[in-house]
Amino acid sequence: MPTSAYNPVRSFQWDLARQVEQLEWLLKQLPRYAEWGYQELHLHLEDAVEYPSLPGVARKDAYSYSEFAKLVAAADRVGIKVVPIVNLLGHTQYLIKVPELRDLNELRAADGSPLETGQICPLHPHTMDVAEKLLRDMAPFCTAGKVHVGLDESFHLGKHPLSQREIARIGRPAHFARYVTRLNRLVKSLGLEMGLWADMLYFLPEAIPLLPRDVTAYEWYYYTFRRMPKVELFNFREVDISTPLRARGIEMYGCPMNGAFRFEPLPHFTDRMNNILSWWRHCRRIGAQGFLVSSWEPYRLAIELTTAVDAAAACLWLEPEITDPKEMLARGFERVFGKTGRAAAKLALAADKYPFSGYPRWQINERWDTVSRREPLNEYRREERHYRQLASKARSISAPVSLVASLEFRHYLAQRDVFVRRLARIRPEAGATQAQRRALAKQFRPVLHAGLRAAQTMWRLTRDARVCGPNEAIVRHDSARLVAWVATGVGLGRAWQFCYEVWNFAPASQCVVIEQLQPDATWKVLQSCYTIEFQSRAAITRGAIIRSHAAAIEWDGDRPHLPKLRLGLRGVGEVKIGQICLVDERGVPMWKSAKQGWQRLGKPAWRGSHWPEEGFTLNTTATLPFDPDGMGSG
Repeated sequence: MPTSAYNPVRSFQWDLARQVEQLEWLLKQLPRYAEWGYQELHLHLEDAVEYPSLPGVARKDAYSYSEFAKLVAAADRVGIKVVPIVNLLGHTQYLIKVPELRDLNELRAADGSPLETGQICPLHPHTMDVAEKLLRDMAPFCTAGKVHVGLDESFHLGKHPLSQREIARIGRPAHFARYVTRLNRLVKSLGLEMGLWADMLYFLPEAIPLLPRDVTAYEWYYYTFRRMPKVELFNFREVDISTPLRARGIEMYGCPMNGAFRFEPLPHFTDRMNNILSWWRHCRRIGAQGFLVSSWEPYRLAIELTTAVDAAAACLWLEPEITDPKEMLARGFERVFGKTGRAAAKLALAADKYPFSGYPRWQINERWDTVSRREPLNEYRREERHYRQLASKARSISAPVSLVASLEFRHYLAQRDVFVRRLARIRPEAGATQAQRRALAKQFRPVLHAGLRAAQTMWRLTRDARVCGPNEAIVRHDSARLVAWVATGVGLGRAWQFCYEVWNFAPASQCVVIEQLQPDATWKVLQSCYTIEFQSRAAITRGAIIRSHAAAIEWDGDRPHLPKLRLGLRGVGEVKIGQICLVDERGVPMWKSAKQGWQRLGKPAWRGSHWPEEGFTLNTTATLPFDPDGMGSG
């Protein structure tokens, strides 16, 4: 039995909203989680389950009502209580996608009609009716006696005319608190308790004294921290909402995360373990009622690896004397994979050396023409060798298939980084002949095949083999880009590139944009990229990460008539821009900014208690223009 001086409710989460896992695989995991001392299972659902009262919501591959009942009953048999997560504010696209429910949308067109994307409006006359149907359908599965209603990341709050009028009268914090109160009243009428994510309270702290006392707040943050969780939009400054929540008498759960972010094919295991330890220490300090190891967007991962992280977290109560994160991970891998687990954990930790993290790295998944010709290749070559060796080592020791395939896919991404950057140095118009392009493509084709096999293996271990997973889709898109390049010589950027570096010296949520003036006097976006890195080393108030960026320029090379360009910043925060130049097909600067050194864009992020304003669709800060008057010879 678990032994620990601190003994919260121990919970784990499956995010089934992004992908459906094979039901039989899920059923097999439940006795293991019970053995590891977990008491609750939170299930993030959205449209992944059938709602009999709203038949249009469930997607094609959703769990049927009877299948879901089977899962919940199996959890109950091993002593694990279930908490369904039914999103009822942010992340409600699963409702708005249904034409009959679209009018619930907070976001409206100029003519007042609902847009196709957004979130539901708290004051729409049918919102509570829809909420009641969803909650009644899920009530039989709330074996823990509670339901979680989400409410996180609801930044469209206050866009609907009805919301605007109420906010004008009572303010946004009271508007939010009133909705929480109405939902809580509905949940209580079903004999349940209500949980909600706590992140909106960072931006609306005045709502805390207005909240019902019998709700449970789930505070989440997914990086390492020392004292208090931090807030990205506040330049990663610590924010204490636990004190006012406890003063209000509201119970809390602390929520680390076990997996990866967006396009990462592997968890960053060091970050994950340190995040878990940070939360355990914080929960013990504040006496949090519960500890939830959450899971998000695992569709690019082999989910067995996040299971190993959950098993490692169980050391906190099974073996509280073990406090070293590496040893905890080794024990977790042993619990999941048996005798090969310890050696596999060592390889998993080694994979952390070169994180495939952050939007600057992920651009290549969508576009190859943003690869800078000026960026050195040596670091990418070292990365490729590193993952080649790790994948080889994993095969040689008969490591778990999920880890072998993940390392092989990570090796594919590293090989692609080198290959595409080599191709980017070939001028489309006057570069390689078609025969030469064919030869280069032939060299890379085995790499594509290996990447495809790895992606399919990762997906098919626990998911429907008939479905094309997102990693497989990446490889197939890469293959199509290569075919197009062989046929036409284009697709890797134009002959000219606008290159620059971004120093994310004050991390927040910035988006750097480069635009080109068009003949009709409008500005066309050529390239944009968020600065968010999704790493603990970047979740700090002062950062040292510098990334190279490039945009393909529409220009005929007529030097007396340089293209008119500008850099802008959207979002929240400020960055520094440097090494700005226009380069030719070989990466040689032809012109560079007359202003030397780092130039600042944006304004400091808020220091706290601030509602996020619009800033991701328009340039809200000063731009740096580049035209013949502002450029110097290279």
